Amino acid sequence: MLFKICASLGVKLIGMGELEVLENVGTAAVRRLRDSKLSAGKPFMINSDELPSGQSYLEYPDGTVCIVEVSADSRSFVILDTLAAPVADAVRLRHGIG
Repeated sequence: MLFKICASLGVKLIGMGELEVLENVGTAAVRRLRDSKLSAGKPFMINSDELPSGQSYLEYPDGTVCIVEVSADSRSFVILDTLAAPVADAVRLRHGIG
């Protein structure tokens, strides 16, 4: 089963340990989800330990990245900051989606 999943995601298995294979499968799945969300015109949430609890990055299809937190009604986000383009690029790189 793992081999079929890896093949469908384009992940090579040669010379990899099981943990590395699983990491690559997870990374490929996140990239596919990101591409799907952004191409559908929807934002993609990037959860990060570098932000305070309750905050996340939200990447928009136009490339803008904002720091957000869930609103009090839990139905939307409150934008706390919009990152400059070089900072947004650095966030993507640190999270393996750059």
